[in-house]
This record gives sequence, C-alpha cells and structure tokens, in this order.
Amino acid sequence: MLSPDNRKITPALAIDPSDLTIGDLLDALAAYQDKPLVFRYDGRPVKPGYHVTEVKAGQFSALDCGANPESWSEIFVQLWDVDEGGPVHMPAGRFTAIIRKVADHVALDRSARLTFEVSDGIRPMELHRASQPALVGGTVEVELSPRPASCKPRDRWLEEQKLASAPCCGTSGKACCS
Repeated sequence: MLSPDNRKITPALAIDPSDLTIGDLLDALAAYQDKPLVFRYDGRPVKPGYHVTEVKAGQFSALDCGANPESWSEIFVQLWDVDEGGPVHMPAGRFTAIIRKVADHVALDRSARLTFEVSDGIRPMELHRASQPALVGGTVEVELSPRPASCKPRDRWLEEQKLASAPCCGTSGKACCS
C-alpha cells in the first residue's frame, strides 16, 4: 500500500518504449546479418573482441514492496567486454546464431523482458536494457542503458493518476463525455 508520503516522491521515469524483448532484437537484426554488431554502454562501444558468455532464461515469482504477487519471464545476455576476438566486432548473424543455439537447449520466450549483464572482467557486472538497433555507418549499434530499480505499486499508482487526468475521450478507456 502507498502511504500519503509516497505520493510526494518525484515521479519515476516512464518505462522506455524502446526497451526490447529478445524477439524484438532478433527480428531487428535479421536484416543486418553481415553487419558488425556493436553494443554501446557508458557512452562507448564494447571492444571488438567482446564475448557473449552466457544466455539465461528465467521465470520469476516475487512479492513486491506492496505485498502484491508478481511474475515475469526474463532473458539475460551476458557480455564480456574484452578485446580478445579480433579487430572487428562480431557480425549480427553470429550473435543471432548464438541465441538460436541457446534456444536449442533452453526455452527462450521471445516476449520475455531482455536484460544485458555487462562487465569488462574487472568492474562489477551491470544490468542494462537495450534500445532499438540502429544502422550507423556500416555497423548495427544497440544502445544499452542502466536498468533502474522501481517500486511497482508506486509505478501502478502513477499510471492510474496519469489515466485519471487524461481527457475522457482519449485512449484512457474512459467513456466519452457528453
């Protein structure tokens, strides 16, 4: 439950509509199989020799901070940001082949939330979400941004407030005014 004091908290950023699922990412990469795939985070690209070291699929059940049950599917792609694979970034086709190989052994829900775990082997692993791939010059770039924590009851309350203040004839689902 939200206490009245929680309503005074600065609103959280809206969920990024470009936050991709694994299916979204694979579909977007299909047209660029031969192009180098460059993930960017912290304002810079991963090194050309980066590795996909692990792909994990999980089904999660939890209780949020408002005592509401939650469940979701999530896929984690672990990137090791090292320069051990050569002078160029792996092609998008190689990345998709890795994911297909994983899918041969692990059930991957194409609509699952996608999270990237990134580390250079020295710094702690960081969690990131991915934005829509973009063709930049001759490479396909995927911007990774930190995945922030959130309070789901508060986020739902803020969404309800947004819908309640929307015009009655908009997309809010309210009946039109007479």
